[in-house]
Amino acid sequence: MAEPRLDIVQVGGLRMRVATLGQGPLVILCHGFPESWHSWRHQIRALAAAGYRVAAPDMRGYGGTDAPAEIEAYTLLNLVGDIAQLVGALGEKQAVVVGHDWGAPVAWNAALLRPDLFRAVVGMSVEYTPPSRGNILASLAQQGISTFYMQYFQTPGIAEAELEADPVATIRRVSYSLSGDTPAGPSVCGVLGEGNGFLTSTIDPDILPSWLSTEEIAYVAEEFRRTGFRGALNWYRNFARNADLMAAWRGCTLRQPAMFIAGARDAVLEFPGAKARIDGLSRVLPGLRGTHILEGAGHWIQRERADAVNALLIEFLQGLG
Repeated sequence: MAEPRLDIVQVGGLRMRVATLGQGPLVILCHGFPESWHSWRHQIRALAAAGYRVAAPDMRGYGGTDAPAEIEAYTLLNLVGDIAQLVGALGEKQAVVVGHDWGAPVAWNAALLRPDLFRAVVGMSVEYTPPSRGNILASLAQQGISTFYMQYFQTPGIAEAELEADPVATIRRVSYSLSGDTPAGPSVCGVLGEGNGFLTSTIDPDILPSWLSTEEIAYVAEEFRRTGFRGALNWYRNFARNADLMAAWRGCTLRQPAMFIAGARDAVLEFPGAKARIDGLSRVLPGLRGTHILEGAGHWIQRERADAVNALLIEFLQGLG
């Protein structure tokens, strides 16, 4: 199988780097934090071999894609707009959209806002939640919590300085510590100790798990060494703005064929209310065709369990007709 081709595609006013491979119905893969198109390399090859045209962009603020400086340039409407416009920029009329981590809310909401463009959707790690009046930062404040990691990410410059001090160590520690291979301990994606940074609870492994290579770490780290982390962190700085912008869609169900995949040891599944929301997905996703929680896997599901995820995606896609 050939290697994916990397191109710069003009998507509205944004220059977006996109990895593409294969011919057939279009599938767009949206990555999360702190990753790049490269996190989908196993899926790109497998889906292309199965008869699909696969496009995995560097999302807004990441890698070879433009990174506007303004925080307000990273709302859900901006992010969904990028993926909606990418369909046309690639000369297509429809796509199946797949997202992991932060890419999952982009995928879910792309399908919600543009059902004409996105005929089916898959979310990984982060379940679909209909837009609502509240947002996680306001909820945390009401509970008297002030050191949740997302709150730590809010003030520009603080998390950037920590994560950019040694990008190789950052990517290595975060990749391992949020995986299913790390020993049980404090959650990285949780409440930070007073005065602690995001990396304080992470573990620097002596030996990398089989799914994580030094070459992969070096590739992603070099991307962040070049771009910095500001663009990626700006996604976290729009929770209240997103809640306002999505007011017209509050409470809406998402009706296209859908699937959810996560690792049983994913820290995101430990967020308050996550289990109940996952158990109730069929109520907000009437087209749900499967909820798959893979035992032993952590947050990086498409890398930790590449073969299983590929099989689930191909089965789902083939079932669309």
